[in-house]
Amino acid sequence: MSDREKAPSKPSGSDRDARLKSALKANLARRKAQAKARAAASRTEEKSERQAK
Repeated sequence: MSDREKAPSKPSGSDRDARLKSALKANLARRKAQAKARAAASRTEEKSERQAK
């Protein structure tokens, strides 16, 4: 059997689960940071509108 005919070894299921878990955790942290920044920007905008009136 030549090297081309051999099936590539697949990573184990636990490796995939760990990778997905860390990606999900990073994604959630990024989304929380974005929401926090949007909320802060919204509060700043409201303050400037109140002062302009």
